[in-house]
Amino acid sequence: MRGGATVDDVSRTCARATCPQPADATLSYSYADKIVWVEPLILEAHPMVHDLCIEHAANVKVPRGWELRDLRRADGRVHELPQDATAGRVRFDLIGA
Repeated sequence: MRGGATVDDVSRTCARATCPQPADATLSYSYADKIVWVEPLILEAHPMVHDLCIEHAANVKVPRGWELRDLRRADGRVHELPQDATAGRVRFDLIGA
């Protein structure tokens, strides 16, 4: 989505089977670092990440020994990603996929 698209323009559904709810967050991961990120919904779909609805994003469970980093704001507003994130890119581990 280019040309000034916003998250409000995105119309994808939750990646969980049988969930018809609209996507609200994006889940990405790094096998190498054992980290899972839940972030505000990214504008463009990518096959290596998962779009989740509000309920499923709030209930993400990670394997023992992994870290969950929820980067969404408590007030629900979209925010800037932390400095370790590359603007416009999603973090994922192609080696571990």
